[in-house]
Amino acid sequence: MQDLSVGTAWFHSFLLGYMPEWLAVTLECVLVGVGLMLLYAVLALFYILFERKVCAYFQCRLGPNRVGPWGLLQSVADMFKILIKELISLNHIDKFLFALAPYLVIIASMLAFAVLPWGNGLQIIDFNVGIFFLLAVSSIGVLGILLAGWSSNNKFTLIGALRSGAQMVSYELSMGLCVVTMVVMAGSMSVTDIVMAQEHLWFIFSGHIPAIIAFVIFMIAGTAETNRGPFDLPEAESELTAGYHTEYSGIHFGFFYLAEYLNLFIVSGVAALLFFGGWMPLHIPGLDAFNNVMDYIPSVVWFVGKAVALSFIIIWFKWTFPRLRIDQLLTLEWKYLLPINLFNLVLMVIVVTYSLYL
Repeated sequence: MQDLSVGTAWFHSFLLGYMPEWLAVTLECVLVGVGLMLLYAVLALFYILFERKVCAYFQCRLGPNRVGPWGLLQSVADMFKILIKELISLNHIDKFLFALAPYLVIIASMLAFAVLPWGNGLQIIDFNVGIFFLLAVSSIGVLGILLAGWSSNNKFTLIGALRSGAQMVSYELSMGLCVVTMVVMAGSMSVTDIVMAQEHLWFIFSGHIPAIIAFVIFMIAGTAETNRGPFDLPEAESELTAGYHTEYSGIHFGFFYLAEYLNLFIVSGVAALLFFGGWMPLHIPGLDAFNNVMDYIPSVVWFVGKAVALSFIIIWFKWTFPRLRIDQLLTLEWKYLLPINLFNLVLMVIVVTYSLYL
């Protein structure tokens, strides 16, 4: 498996040949920021088209098929449309918080992007509490949603924001416990260490029943955390017009829309990291020839492929199950998922303590 950090180290040395170190580091930070923003935009456009195509096939339709070959440029056309939409100015609102809210949501997902292991040596931030940092920054998004609902001075947006706050805080507990369960298995909170611990076999296979339970709960909690169906109560159009972003227009509405799809990728990426080895290829102990063939596939392809496959499962949820009521949503978390998660954490500790894993 090729280590991409060799290329980044060469680029750093190349820059040092032409400029002082502080300027080289500054330029590298700018390039990384621009690259992340481009990746953010491209992934959002891909996911919008991907979901529209997937839901069309579920409903025996064709989906977008007019703009570009096979409708591939539909998302690009939608992007230009939303960029030129008017930003409607509202009266009797908290203008500062109203304008700040979409950016908080975007910043949360951008910071989470920086910790994901995109490939072997292709990670922007890598430190010993990487997975903890990812959980912390992903919690910022709920602040943006609460501010959006409250500052809009609208009863529907406020109800949507409060629903979202209750839902996201509740399901963050389950996500956090699932992460802690797999951290116990890996013995480290470093993203790189978690990936390398799955060099011989992914955790979903080596972790036995606790890993499978943690994976199922993580996918359910991740779906709720991203406010996607059947847990999309904060923006339930049949009750709240559009929920917390009802009063937003133009690109400000677009920010919420983008963040929802990028959070879908982040949840899928974290699931790929914790359970399916991140960028680590599929290795089966004893099958050296097979493992060598898997190593030829680039690490970036492995990570993105796993994340998109898990995203498909979350999208599948949305177009299969009917929307829950708010009491059913919170009952599922507090009465079922949380107790199961606590029991599963103890079970994983027993498995690790007595070395029962593969």
